[in-house]
Amino acid sequence: MFQKTFGRFAGAVVNTFRTRFLGGYTPVFTPFGDDTYESDVVRATVDTIARNAAKIKAKHIRRVNGKVKQVGGNIERLLSVRPNPKQNAYAFWYKVFTQLLLRSNAFILIDRAGPMEGYRVRGFYPVDCVMAEMLETENEYFVRFRMRNGETYTVPYADVIHLRRFFNLDPDFGNGNENPLLPTLELINASNQGIINAIKSSAFIRGILKFSTNLRPTDRKKQTDDFIRDYLNPENGGGIAATDVNAEFVPMKAEPKMIDAKQMELIERKVYNYFGVNAKIINSSYSEDEWNAFYESVLEPTFAIQTSLEATIKIFSENEQNHGNEIVFESNRLQYASAKTKLELREMVDRSAMTPNEWREVFNQAPLEGGDEPIRRLDTAVVNDAPPAKKPKAAPTPPKGGEEEDDDGDE
Repeated sequence: MFQKTFGRFAGAVVNTFRTRFLGGYTPVFTPFGDDTYESDVVRATVDTIARNAAKIKAKHIRRVNGKVKQVGGNIERLLSVRPNPKQNAYAFWYKVFTQLLLRSNAFILIDRAGPMEGYRVRGFYPVDCVMAEMLETENEYFVRFRMRNGETYTVPYADVIHLRRFFNLDPDFGNGNENPLLPTLELINASNQGIINAIKSSAFIRGILKFSTNLRPTDRKKQTDDFIRDYLNPENGGGIAATDVNAEFVPMKAEPKMIDAKQMELIERKVYNYFGVNAKIINSSYSEDEWNAFYESVLEPTFAIQTSLEATIKIFSENEQNHGNEIVFESNRLQYASAKTKLELREMVDRSAMTPNEWREVFNQAPLEGGDEPIRRLDTAVVNDAPPAKKPKAAPTPPKGGEEEDDDGDE
């Protein structure tokens, strides 16, 4: 795919050189975070965030004169249904966001057709590289990827959607997880090993069988084996052992030290805090407000907003962007609302803020024919609309007989 898609750029990057900055820094990214994925706590945390972030929906819109138009089309279908022949949209975004969480960098290659087809977008591919290097030539930026099989590819940075986390020290790449996360993972590993050793310690020496006379090694071993078989066997239901004057059994107490539940919870919480979640998000016991906080603090800024901006810049030309073309990512946050909140949304439907089908989607109901048209109650109107003309006031009805009343009210 690399050779077929980006072979046309081979001649342009022959004389490339690494971009260097004032501090003498060479922009090379080497992913480390895959090792942290072996931790069950990290894997559960990353999986929870990635599978929720992968549910975002891509929309191709166009903003013109303050109005938003739904464009749809091929790009939206690729990003929201099947970005490439081997992956559906959910699997694609799950892999991309998993790499972003583990490596603090994620790369997506934009597959474009040739000039005869106007360089139209044909697909999107996640890049699973072992090293990325930023290059520059003739005021153009390129990225050199080294793949797991040893192959090296150099592609234009303009055709790479680059997502980053912890973007601070490095001018081009996000900072890795190894320094802040590994000490906590070592604590978790030591705690797990302590539990395993505590279980194994039950099979260690339980006591010493002292003999009052000297025995040959074979006899001593035989009597020890007989004592274990007769009295230390789990099938010994009585729980009582007996010895003669020639032997004395001295029990030994083994008290292995283990970390308690509160300390273990504190260590795991350090991993959750590092990724911006809590235990309720991990085990799916969150409330409506807790989910909204998770969405607004983690999913929306880290994934939806960043991916929207980067995809818009890399997919559309400057002229297309000037005409309002934009890629936005949205997630149906109302799926996690309470039943009471969902029912209250009916007031949004009859005021034209939501369509009937959008409301039905909140309840996981199939759309209805004609349900995409907004509706409005008859007693409401658009603010700019002129109010209806008032009817003229009717003249007062004269008294019966046509007689007029005097000032005193007497006839």
